Amino acid sequence: MILLLKAILGLMTSLFGFFYLKDIFANLKSFSGKKYPGLLGIGLVTNFLDTLGIGSFAQQTALFKFFKLVDDRILPGTMNVGNTIPTVTQAFIFMTVVEIDPITMFSVAAAASLGAILGAGVVARMERRKIQLGMGFGLLLVGVVILAGLLQLLPIGGEAIGLSGWKLLLMVVMSFIFGALQTIGIGFYAPCMAMVYALGMNPLTAFPLMMTSTALLMLSGSSRFIKESAYDRKTAIALTIAGTAGVFFAAFVIKSLPLVVLKWIVCGVVFYTSVWMLRSAYIKRSSD
Repeated sequence: MILLLKAILGLMTSLFGFFYLKDIFANLKSFSGKKYPGLLGIGLVTNFLDTLGIGSFAQQTALFKFFKLVDDRILPGTMNVGNTIPTVTQAFIFMTVVEIDPITMFSVAAAASLGAILGAGVVARMERRKIQLGMGFGLLLVGVVILAGLLQLLPIGGEAIGLSGWKLLLMVVMSFIFGALQTIGIGFYAPCMAMVYALGMNPLTAFPLMMTSTALLMLSGSSRFIKESAYDRKTAIALTIAGTAGVFFAAFVIKSLPLVVLKWIVCGVVFYTSVWMLRSAYIKRSSD
């Protein structure tokens, strides 16, 4: 099943890469005057953080807005297109170097993809602020539980490389929901990390699970942005080139980290995402 997933990813990436590069070379003369060093630096750093599980969209949004590098209208398309290849690279690396149960891997990736396709319409009609509040407080609670386990106050965590029975069913259902939520900007990484840890899996298995699922989602969505020319081409190609380099560097770091350090990273990512979601919900209420 892992080979099948790699084949699917490989085929989708080849098609995406063909249309992406074709569009880039056809529009080279229309590139803006933005300087490459800054764009490359953003791509390198944010995708390094993304590979650690922290995510890249929030940081890129803040940097692009602060330095006025990308128009708000094409910001989502720019980030999706530019980060697709780095995310696919993450998926291939971690599917190769991390041992994981194929059934769990395939089930989670399929559920997240179906959630994005089938659940997007339902989620889009829901109030984003309420979702952010629910996810924010939920992740905060999970973060407290993870922290209690690390401090040996609660017996939690494990080293399993796969799930079965009710645990697998729960992971599939939650992955479907998280996949749907990602379509409105609620990230997949931190909730996936929290579920993996809470269900007793090795924290390292979260990386192929969340990155393969996200890669499949981004390959589908980014093609639409290219077709509609709804992205900044110069910024996107800078993110792709430097971001891929950042992924390789971060993957080497993660692979060499002890298990206890990985657990602390998971804990930090969950708390960070919780605070970010609660802050976003507060800002939304203030603007309303």
